[in-house]
Amino acid sequence: MAITRLGLNDPEHSEKPASLIGVVLSMSLAITVLAIILFSWIADEMSEGDTMLFDANVRSFVHSFSSPAVTKTMFALSFMGAGGMLVVLVAAVILFVVKKWYRGLGWLGLTMAGAAVLSVTLKYGFHRARPVAFFGVLPSSYSFPSGHALFSFCFYGVMAGLINARVRSHWLRVVVWSLAGLIAAGIGLSRIYLGVHYPSDVIAGYLAGAIWVSTMITVDRVRRTRQGLRVTTVDGQ
Repeated sequence: MAITRLGLNDPEHSEKPASLIGVVLSMSLAITVLAIILFSWIADEMSEGDTMLFDANVRSFVHSFSSPAVTKTMFALSFMGAGGMLVVLVAAVILFVVKKWYRGLGWLGLTMAGAAVLSVTLKYGFHRARPVAFFGVLPSSYSFPSGHALFSFCFYGVMAGLINARVRSHWLRVVVWSLAGLIAAGIGLSRIYLGVHYPSDVIAGYLAGAIWVSTMITVDRVRRTRQGLRVTTVDGQ
């Protein structure tokens, strides 16, 4: 049978098996459609006020665990969705330029630019007022969807994907994905704990991020398929 050679450590010029491209394309399309359906449903429920009971119960439950130590941790996690993320972003840009990972740099830049446009557009489109904050200063922007959730999903998710494309160790890949997931989830939880977002805002933020990232993956795979993939095969048993 044919065996496809795949370069794992140089994704800038790696050879991609056509079967893998097809699987990724199908999965990204499915995720995009599912995320759009769920986001639309939550947005409709929110607009009609049907999420208020859910939001109030979750806010009350999360707030019941409040303590000075937890509050400090949540402020730190929230920072990783704003200023801390910016620091990591600048460091990543410098690293990618030094390593000449221009494709990865393009992915990162497009991801964050698109996330910014999507966040502003959706917030002004739904113009949902913020809840009463439990801790800290209430942001002046609209509440739905959570920008922290949207940005953290896009940034840490794409960073995890870019890093994993450049390593061979399966264990390291698991660690990277797990860390990215925990950070993104922690940031969303922190916004609920601090009281600056409704839980439905955070869920919608993650869904908006999933829509944007999966759409990027779909477009990229379609583009590469049309341009012609460089696949090298050898005969084997």
